[in-house]
Amino acid sequence: MDWSTGAFGFAAGALIAVITAPVGVSGAVFLLPVQLSVLSVPSPAVTPTNLLFNVVAGPGALLRYRHTGTLYGPLTRLLVAGTLPGVVAGAIIRVFVVPGPATFRLLVAVLLLPLGIWLCARTLRPAHVNTPEPPSLRTITALALAVGTVGGIYGVGGGSILGPVLVGRGTPVAQVAPAALASTFLTSVVGAGTYGLLALTGGNDIAPQWLLGVACGLGGLVGGNIGARLQSRLPEQFLRLLLGALATGVGALYGVQTLA
Repeated sequence: MDWSTGAFGFAAGALIAVITAPVGVSGAVFLLPVQLSVLSVPSPAVTPTNLLFNVVAGPGALLRYRHTGTLYGPLTRLLVAGTLPGVVAGAIIRVFVVPGPATFRLLVAVLLLPLGIWLCARTLRPAHVNTPEPPSLRTITALALAVGTVGGIYGVGGGSILGPVLVGRGTPVAQVAPAALASTFLTSVVGAGTYGLLALTGGNDIAPQWLLGVACGLGGLVGGNIGARLQSRLPEQFLRLLLGALATGVGALYGVQTLA
């Protein structure tokens, strides 16, 4: 990796994290197409490289949320309990079944595009419209397990999926953001470690591109801390709209790539 690639990775990680950290999204789902299309990271190495980004970038926002006292709570424990086993299963599926990137793009487009539009529409409804009850504990754990598996396969943290669902079902962004980022960080550590073990038997193409992943992650470390600091200064409705817009944007981006 030359210095210009590293500098670009740092800048991309920082910019993405500033925008996504306030709503509990690590930014890996946005970084993935950058790595594939711009930085030419091969598959399946792009998955553990993206997980490495989450590992390095995660503490930036998490330390800030810990400082404000919003990091620890039952929602964090539920998400972690579901996503940790899911990411191990996803890593094994990625290496031995090897779904193509087109499958992932289609999955993200079909899921996030309507989800983002739904969240934006719900947020813009008049205040007298009743907000639905938050999902049950069992539903949250099952959702986290499914998202963890997808994250293990494709190297995304899952906050871009968990966030819109939980916020759209009535959970405040201030609760969802730190919980989603905490589960993303822990599952990324486990996922990266799983890929490291699999690389011992599956070839070098499974290992992450270490220098690039660290460069992007350092950018995310800085940007995530800034984004987390901004959250308390932003109104709930704006954060909900931002999360919905991010989900819609990601879904549209991957939909276009699927059709191209």
